[in-house]
Amino acid sequence: MKKEDLRIIYMGTPDFAVESLRVLVEGGYNVVAVITMPDKPVGRHGSVLQPSPVKQYAVEHGLKVLQPVKLKDEAFVEELRSLKADLQIVVAFRMLPEVVWNMPPMGTFNLHASLLPQYRGAAPINWAVVNGDKETGITTFFLQHEIDTGEIIQQVRVPINEEDDVEAVHDRLMLLGGKLVVETVDNIIAGTVKSIPQEEFITDEPLRPAPKIFKDTCRINWNQPMQKVYDFVRGFSPYPAAWTELNNGGTVQVLKIYQTQKEVSSNPPAPGTVMTDGKRYLKVAVQDGFLNILSLQLAGKKRMSVKDFLCGFKQAESCICQ
Repeated sequence: MKKEDLRIIYMGTPDFAVESLRVLVEGGYNVVAVITMPDKPVGRHGSVLQPSPVKQYAVEHGLKVLQPVKLKDEAFVEELRSLKADLQIVVAFRMLPEVVWNMPPMGTFNLHASLLPQYRGAAPINWAVVNGDKETGITTFFLQHEIDTGEIIQQVRVPINEEDDVEAVHDRLMLLGGKLVVETVDNIIAGTVKSIPQEEFITDEPLRPAPKIFKDTCRINWNQPMQKVYDFVRGFSPYPAAWTELNNGGTVQVLKIYQTQKEVSSNPPAPGTVMTDGKRYLKVAVQDGFLNILSLQLAGKKRMSVKDFLCGFKQAESCICQ
């Protein structure tokens, strides 16, 4: 079978999923439909509907778009069948019911942003950085009943640098993901795929999950080693952003923190203690030193450098992050 004859249905929603769709479309593959989330209400009163990045790309390129609210809806399932897809590809979408993923004769495969079986779940990139991993990767695998547990088709390993935040790792994996999706499709067409059960990838290293992130997940605990807090901040930067409460003499402000710099100290003050010269630096004590805050954001304000923040900051006698 030629790639032009292979009928593909593509499923995805965020920016991460646009690159793989773009590579397929520009590579001449036959994407017969794109499935994405319903448009999201935005604005003060939710009166404006915003399409997903995947929908925006699909519409711009004249692709058929389906936006089911419920994936088990009979009308949607029948329309899916009528498209007679040979293969379905899922990138950052949602959990599919068996009636959907088991429909095409060549199966449904997913691109996941981790080296499965590590980091099964919704936020694999964030948790790999938060945990201080030196390496992550991308995996294509065939879907089965339990989420992120299907047989692995291919993997690509990617280093995580010491200064990388989530945005840097996300963009690196996104670009490589597009290439891996196309390579996986080509191997499926050629009949050379030999998928491997994930159990064969399990080692003595404990499996780490990648659960969904909530606001409370991102609150900084300053009573930890410097490296751990440093990794925590970059693991949620720029989105959804690690945060803390700055208690400045009884006035409490919520700060989102995007970038820090490590400063070792043999005898730092109590964790959470804030020190500043009022002009150039603002640093917070941790167990084994300080984290110099380089960029941050006050509630209702834009992200700014620490120097800009300090222009309007007057430190009280008692100032802590908690």
